[in-house]
Amino acid sequence: MKHSGKARQAALKLVFWTLAGLMVIFVAGILAVELGRVIWEISVLLVGVWVVFAGFTFYFFRDPEAKVPSGPGLVVSPAHGKVDIVDQIAETQFMGGLCQRISIFLSVIDIHVQNAPVGGKVAFYKYTTGQFMSALKTESAEHNENALLGFVARDDGGVKIGMRLIAGVLARRIVPFVKEGDEPARGERISLIQFGSRTDLYLPLTAKIKIKPGDRVVGGETVMATLS
Repeated sequence: MKHSGKARQAALKLVFWTLAGLMVIFVAGILAVELGRVIWEISVLLVGVWVVFAGFTFYFFRDPEAKVPSGPGLVVSPAHGKVDIVDQIAETQFMGGLCQRISIFLSVIDIHVQNAPVGGKVAFYKYTTGQFMSALKTESAEHNENALLGFVARDDGGVKIGMRLIAGVLARRIVPFVKEGDEPARGERISLIQFGSRTDLYLPLTAKIKIKPGDRVVGGETVMATLS
């Protein structure tokens, strides 16, 4: 009979396309579930990484109170770290010529708050842009971004003491807490260098050095030299 089976074909076509649509929705649901699982796993991983980062950051920025020694003529360490250089060098910007230098390397696990080596007036401050060589290299003191602070000792006849804050590969921000004209006490917090760095201490030739290369020093506590 004419047009026999066309209704069935229409039904089959409708069933086929609704089934195809249903399959698309089903597959999309499976993909959504898998994608959600992946996103969840990545989220858990990122949270774990953040927790580790937060813990390291709090550890890095720890800032204990210094047990500052008392007594006349004492110069305390301006930084926490390891002494790797004790020599003489010409520092003309503040010290005015030849002086003694003690250089301290700060690794990423050291405390990075710096302390005033003597009580007195900040008579000089100069920030110099430069490179970001590894602070492990002693020549970084000459070429890296740095800040030079000059102190005039309050109780030791106006003796000049200088210190240079030196940035490194990771340490790309020097944050001073003092400015020219301030008068911090011996051992007081004066700056922060973030993530690995070096600090140089400049002393007059008459100062008596009390430490040697290889010594570990504590900022605001370890006696580096005496002025009398």
